[in-house]
Amino acid sequence: MLRSILFLLFAALLAIAVGWTAFQDRINRLAEQGEADLALASDRVTGQLFRYRELAVVLSRHPDLKALLTGGGDRALAQEVVQGMADMTGAWDISVVDRTGRIAAGSAGSSAARSPHEPPLARALNGALGTDNEIIAGAGTQTRVFAFAAPVQEDEGRVIGAVMTRVPVSKIENNWPGDAPPVFFTDRAGQIFVTNRSGLILRDRAEGMPPLQSAQIAGQEQWLISGGRYLPFRALHLSRDLPTVGLTAEILVDSSGAVASALLWGLIAAGALLTFGAVLYMVGQKRRVLADRLEVEAAVNARLEARVSDRTRELTSVNADLRREVTERKEAEAALKQAQDDLIQAGKLSALGQMSAGISHELNQPLMAIRSFAENGEQLFDRGKPGVARENLGRISDLARRMGRIIQNLRAFARQESGPITDVDLVGVVEAAMEVTGDKLKRHGVTLVYQPPETPVMVRGGEVRLQQVIVNLLSNAVDAMDGTSSPRIALSIDAGETVRLTIRDTGPGISHPERVFDPFYTTKQVGSAEGMGLGLSISYGLIQSFGGAIRGANHPDGGAVFTVDLVPAGLEAAA
Repeated sequence: MLRSILFLLFAALLAIAVGWTAFQDRINRLAEQGEADLALASDRVTGQLFRYRELAVVLSRHPDLKALLTGGGDRALAQEVVQGMADMTGAWDISVVDRTGRIAAGSAGSSAARSPHEPPLARALNGALGTDNEIIAGAGTQTRVFAFAAPVQEDEGRVIGAVMTRVPVSKIENNWPGDAPPVFFTDRAGQIFVTNRSGLILRDRAEGMPPLQSAQIAGQEQWLISGGRYLPFRALHLSRDLPTVGLTAEILVDSSGAVASALLWGLIAAGALLTFGAVLYMVGQKRRVLADRLEVEAAVNARLEARVSDRTRELTSVNADLRREVTERKEAEAALKQAQDDLIQAGKLSALGQMSAGISHELNQPLMAIRSFAENGEQLFDRGKPGVARENLGRISDLARRMGRIIQNLRAFARQESGPITDVDLVGVVEAAMEVTGDKLKRHGVTLVYQPPETPVMVRGGEVRLQQVIVNLLSNAVDAMDGTSSPRIALSIDAGETVRLTIRDTGPGISHPERVFDPFYTTKQVGSAEGMGLGLSISYGLIQSFGGAIRGANHPDGGAVFTVDLVPAGLEAAA
């Protein structure tokens, strides 16, 4: 009797342990999926909102709108520009506002006037980019909108007005997948402003949807809520801050399946152990009752086969679920890789746009010289001086090769490289990057100190992607030294067990070195055309994909210094 009680107690403890392990595993997988869904939802909201923020920035530089605010523009022409952009982009409202808050030009449906002291107009009139969410009441309805305001500045920098764009939240919510878990975004006041559940719109987060119970279970925050059939009763609660739009993203992932899975696996473990005990008990009985031995064995075998069949079906179902999850993860990884490649290509094209003026200057000079040498050559042939004319032809050939080299570097830089990692010459990559950024260095009066190695330095990487990293570091160094006296960049290559590229400037240094590689972190002016703080983040990912490392720090003698460590070519073969 005592042995039976101890065995049952052991079976119960083992079943609880197996069920708890299965519960933790399911909760962790749900948390990972929930984090991915929350990240996708956050990217969806911020990505669509940023389109209208950038629309305000682009319109703030339109010459017709500037002329209207300075008093010399055509209001009908400005009205046509604003209405046309609203029709093309689907913006709810686009307005050109002067410093007093008066609407100088606006699309259909624009409000009458705005206070220059209210957000986001107040921030734009101070020279910064303004963002705010609003609730507009009318005709028994409440329209939720996001408003963005960009300053309109004269050439000398004085703010003369602002361009405001507003987009209704319904444009974001209408495109939400129907099978997505409950996601909602609360503003700074704790009000649910954006959500894929209509019943949660404009409810107070703390008072309108309190959890019946909240606890940390298996390392995750879990809620018990009573929100109707469109909200799960038992759910994981995950959240993340979105400071760029002033919202907090939250998601509720149904976790009732984790409890069912834990109970199922606990019962399976208990059943298996109890079956084992029953078999032992039957063996003992068969020793006592020899006459019933064959009958008892047949009954036990039949029960075991039934249990095995049931467990086989259950395991087959679990295996199918696992395969489906593996397929979904592979698809998500492929989408993430494609997004990363698109982001890298966008960074390169942005850099080419910033260098367009310098590139035109670099190509215009040789073209003018070629034209001059060609005209002089004709006159020299007419005067019977073929020797001097031949020299002119030689100079024309050199200038053509120089233009071809510039164009070749630009085409290579703009190409979207996605090939495998190979052996590349770091010295050649540095020289190509110096040619791409050469005009920018000249225009800013920057002295580049560089002593190239006498022999090629071969490293593991991608030629175009490595060139993009060096161009980004050189361009950032030039921008950091803007306004400083005697700007200077020191570039060096040290070849050893690890090949190290060092770029040091004489600028003010880095205010937060630990955040320099974070996405969207930048020290440049808000709304400037220099970038959005993605260059160093992209460079960090590229160098890591080569098996290397990149670091940024402040030099003891002043300025910032960036070091790039790369794997020498042939190191894998030697290993």
